[in-house]
Formats: sequence, structure tokens, C-alpha cells
Amino acid sequence: MGVEIRVEGLTKAFGRQVIWDDVSLTLPAGEISVLLGPSGTGKSVFLKTLVGLLRPERGHIWIGDRDLPRLSEHLLYETRKLFGVLFQDGALFGSMSLYDNIAFPLREHTKKSEAEIKRIVMEKMEMVGLIGAERKLPGEISGGMRKRAGLARALVLEPEIILFDEPDSGLDPVRTAYLNQLIVDLNAETEATFLIVTHDVNTARTVPDNIGLLFRRELVMFGPREMLLSSDEPVVRQFLNARKHGPIGMSEEKDISELEAEAELGHDPGRLPPIPPQLMPSDGRIRRTQQPPGAWLRAHGVTPPPGSFIDDVGRNWVDEWPRYVAAMTPAPVADAWPAGPASGGPASPGGSSPGGSRPGGGPPGGPAGGRGR
Repeated sequence: MGVEIRVEGLTKAFGRQVIWDDVSLTLPAGEISVLLGPSGTGKSVFLKTLVGLLRPERGHIWIGDRDLPRLSEHLLYETRKLFGVLFQDGALFGSMSLYDNIAFPLREHTKKSEAEIKRIVMEKMEMVGLIGAERKLPGEISGGMRKRAGLARALVLEPEIILFDEPDSGLDPVRTAYLNQLIVDLNAETEATFLIVTHDVNTARTVPDNIGLLFRRELVMFGPREMLLSSDEPVVRQFLNARKHGPIGMSEEKDISELEAEAELGHDPGRLPPIPPQLMPSDGRIRRTQQPPGAWLRAHGVTPPPGSFIDDVGRNWVDEWPRYVAAMTPAPVADAWPAGPASGGPASPGGSSPGGSRPGGGPPGGPAGGRGR
């Protein structure tokens, strides 16, 4: 089960260079959050500060009743055990097999027997699809496999918080899609608190419960996925549309004269694209922290971009969601449907009974297949 992280007034600088100033946000327990931002805005620095590898100039990082920047070395060491980290390149030891890389935290931080270590390592390797690659060295496998090995290592101590530093870096779009699905599946399984730093707009649009955006040395926005994906903020629209027109420049932000020139020519960051259905776990379950499609928008009276929540086969998941939830909810024993194909039990949104045709046992055609995946 994940824990909540509260960041209050956090400021980090290297000498006179302020990386970001007065950042405040809450990472809800058990939810998936994504941190976006142009290159050089300090996203990786933020992760290192969260885990205590860098000390901020000001501010607080509350994990339970512990303010991480003010902990003694002993308490900081103990608090770090709550974290698992997937580094950009996997950060594997090149001379160790994948098995030994994944076993390393257990051997370093616990007194478990080798038999128990083997059980845990093989369990995590199975979770990330690496069974059979135990004896391979990092140099003998693909970048995607190294990412999965790094993720398995991040999981072995059963962390309550998992940080992902650009997990899609160096991966092609297909491998990124597989990794995104793995992240969602792991969150459903572990219910840990996830924070993903990424440049990948597709990941940000389909995976998280919450999204934040760093720009101009500050946190522009942080909140539920639907809030940011429906925002009129020019920097948000520019980033999500991957356009050169808008506040973000080649190096940092554009100056006023550049923005005025763009406005005179009628250039703008573009309309926001439709909000896609959120990626679902492979087995079709609904994650504990997952909200119904459109719930935040309805609660705040916001109209989503046209075409939002429609999947690849044209289903609108705002309408489909109640039927999907009903299909996934077990019937009371007294009212359970009789076994057998002629039972006429509740159908999934795809028209089959739960588990009928989807690999892994979940209802076919859920939001996992939504546009933008």
C-alpha cells in the first residue's frame, strides 16, 4: 500500500541558478502521477530531491510525520527504504547477471536466506516478464529488457513509493506502450504510490491519475489528469500539441517580443486534443484509485475537448463505464448467475461475459484499448 507525499514550498538551486522555486504538491497514496516539462526544467532533480539524494534550499517533503530534508542520516537511510527507483538507463551493474542485479538490494539491506532471496527475485522477474533471462548480463540484452530488470530491482524490497526517471527514454513507441501497460499492471498489483518523470505525451495522456508540469522554474499545474488535459494554459496546450508556437522556446521560455510576433501572425499553441480513455490493467480490473471517465470534468463544470473518452472502436467510455463496473462487480452468492454459456450473465462492454475472450481473464475491449495508447 502506498503512502502520501506532501511537498511544501520546495526550492532547489545550484549556486545562483535556481532550478525551481516554491513547488508545492501532494502525491496521493496509491495513485500514479506524472511530471512533465521541457528539457532542463529540473524534473530529474526533483526526483533526486524527493529521495534525499539532493537537499533543497527551502521547503518540506512530508512522508507521514517525517520531513525528509530535516532527517538525521540514520532516519534518512531508513526512510529511503520506502522508495524504489527506476533510473533512466536501468543503472544495472554491468558485471553482474540480471539475477544478481535484482537480488542486490535484498542482500544489501536484509538478512534473508538465499532461498528466500531466490523466491522473491524470481517472483519479481516473472512480474516484469524476464523469466529465462536470469543469467544474462546487462550488455547482452535490449534496452527494454534493461528497463524491466531495473524495475524488478526497484520492486524487491516491496517499496511503498516507486519513482520512474524517464522510463521511456531510449525505447521505441511499441516498447513504450508495453512498459506503460506494465506500470499500470504493477500499480494495480502493489497499490504503491508512483511518480513518473517523462517527456512522452502519450504516456502522460493515458497512464496517470494526476499530471504536473514544470516550466519557468515553477510548477505550472498539478492535479487530476482531466484537469490538465482540458486546461487552457498556453504552455500546457503547446506541450501537449508538440508545437513550436507558444511560451516554450528552444532553450528556455520565449521573450515577450517573440510571443507578440507569433500573436500578430495568428499563431497559437493549438486546440487541445481529445482526452483518451485511461489505460486499464491487463486483466480488466479497475484500480482502487481509478476515477470514472469525465468525473473531474463534471464536478467542475468543464467541457472536454470534442471526441474525448472515445476508444478505437468508437465507444464513449463516459457512457460505457457504469456497464463496465457492473460487469466487473461479482453478484451476491444468492443471486449469482448459473454457470455455463447459456447463463445470460452480465456482459462486458465488449459484449462478452467477464474474462470471455481477453488474455489474462479481464473483460475484452476495456479502456486499455483506447485511442492514444
